[in-house]
Amino acid sequence: MAELWVCRLGRVPYAEALTLQERLRERRQEGAIPDVLLLLEHTPVYTRGRRTDTRELPFSEDWYGARGIEIFDVDRGGKATYHGPGQLVGYPIAQVGSSIIGFLRAMEAAIVAALAGEGIVDARGAGSRPTGVWVADRKIASLGIHVARGVSTHGFAVNVDNDLTPFGWIVPCGLEGVQMTSVARETGRVDCMDCFRKRIAFEFAQAIGARQRIVSPARLEQALGTLIGA
Repeated sequence: MAELWVCRLGRVPYAEALTLQERLRERRQEGAIPDVLLLLEHTPVYTRGRRTDTRELPFSEDWYGARGIEIFDVDRGGKATYHGPGQLVGYPIAQVGSSIIGFLRAMEAAIVAALAGEGIVDARGAGSRPTGVWVADRKIASLGIHVARGVSTHGFAVNVDNDLTPFGWIVPCGLEGVQMTSVARETGRVDCMDCFRKRIAFEFAQAIGARQRIVSPARLEQALGTLIGA
């Protein structure tokens, strides 16, 4: 069975996480490391995917900046979304195989299974909807990846116990009038991040047919440093 390195990074500024993904992607393309799943939270940031329309962020960058939110244009699919503390972000740097849609559906399935473990049994993947995970008509998770030479970057974001207000200042995922929700809102429970993080790591490994191995940030950096001669 293939190995999946799972690394829990805590809270990371978006630019730092993007640089780490790029380093890991290069190593994975070379076959020097196995698939990796980074699990982390971000400081407040809006990211705009390749298909983002200017109307999705209706206010000025200064307006958002005054509220402590950065803005990044990125090469993933999808449209505009928000990341912030209390939201679990997962970045699989992984071999995608022959079907990008199949890989996205595997991510959705992992999220749905992890949510079921939290008691949210009516969560569903996209189906006829845009890519993501929904609870009835409320969106709880967003997905968007970029694939280069068969290896993915970017990934998924699940609202666990985060402030949903910043979603109201944009058109999230390009969907007018969409209602965002979270694990905390659906269950009434807080402080569930640690448990949910463990669930999603297990379920993602299951979904891609891998055996997870927890690696520390120091161990991950050591592997990268050795490979690049640092």
